[in-house]
Amino acid sequence: MSDFIPLSVPHLEGHEWDYVKECLDTEWVSTAGRFVNKFEDDIRRFTGAKRAVACVNGTSALYIALMIAGVRAGDEVLVPTLTFIATINAAGYLGAAPVFMDCDAFYGLDVEKTVDFIAKETIHKNGVTLNKTTGRKISAVLPVHVFGNAVDLAALTGICRERGIKIVEDATESLGTVYGQGPLAGRHAGAIGDLGCLSFNGNKIITTGGGGMILTDDADLAEKARYLTTQAKNDEVRYIHDEIGYNFRLTNIQAALGVAQLEKLPEYLAVKKRNYEAYKRSLDPVPGLHLAETPPYARNNHWMYALQIDKSAYGKDREEIMAALAEDNIQTRPVWYLNHLQKPYRACQAYKIEKAIELWEKTLNIPCSTNLKPGDIERVVAHLKK
Repeated sequence: MSDFIPLSVPHLEGHEWDYVKECLDTEWVSTAGRFVNKFEDDIRRFTGAKRAVACVNGTSALYIALMIAGVRAGDEVLVPTLTFIATINAAGYLGAAPVFMDCDAFYGLDVEKTVDFIAKETIHKNGVTLNKTTGRKISAVLPVHVFGNAVDLAALTGICRERGIKIVEDATESLGTVYGQGPLAGRHAGAIGDLGCLSFNGNKIITTGGGGMILTDDADLAEKARYLTTQAKNDEVRYIHDEIGYNFRLTNIQAALGVAQLEKLPEYLAVKKRNYEAYKRSLDPVPGLHLAETPPYARNNHWMYALQIDKSAYGKDREEIMAALAEDNIQTRPVWYLNHLQKPYRACQAYKIEKAIELWEKTLNIPCSTNLKPGDIERVVAHLKK
């Protein structure tokens, strides 16, 4: 439909055709080829991480990152309830149990409550942190920089280091988000914890169609990640494998797309910010509507725009607005259903979940693609003002 405004779609306007054609012309289409290494190097330089390992998608990156961080079956991982379920599933694949934390005003992990949980609801014994309620080892915390909003990791790293809890950042939505204040100033989201993970899914700020990346400063962890994601080959010629490995490496064709997309990222970041500000100027004056703020301590990538709705002032709730916009060929979506309420995880422990419920009830994501035209934004705004 020519008048359809999608929520978030790729913008392919750089050297994508040229780089993919090179893959086809040279017949280097699979995991070998120059673009895989180049994409890793380019991401490493952009984020400031010392090492980067390309994976087939963000979920596989999270799975491997948790594995090499030491998460084992029967352990627990502290996770936010407000995030895409892939984050939680990555821990579940390893046989670990999630313990759900609340979110803060910016949709990310509530660090204050998480620190409170670790301090009051766990014991530290023989270098291991144990949950007082379950008796299980807490081996990692998985903060998610939701919608590109940086979690306040400066307040979390200290207690995690003291308690032997690894930090694995889910930075799948935050490529381009950089801390601007405090002890983490100048650091890129995803390059703070022991490991971090990016995603290049089709709806992300840059895409390879799928794809993910593991970031770390630890040479041994990076080597282990590369080893496991390439089928754990000890001898590539004779096919000797000492561990169970995975076919999780990014293809050269996908990496070629990534290299081209990354070249455009500074421009896309500027567009995302400009469109966010245009929406905010137009929508915040409307009674009952408010475009969510971003954390003051970071420069946000503005990946996804979160419209907050007060039905008592606006007259319609999220579901009614979503249906009305759909009738006008404008795609929107609610925030993900909270994970502590999802059927596979209802029996898991949840700690003081309050803010996440409020934000889930009143938030609607509105169109945010980097190829949005001014007329598209005006049309969305006009419909919401009607």
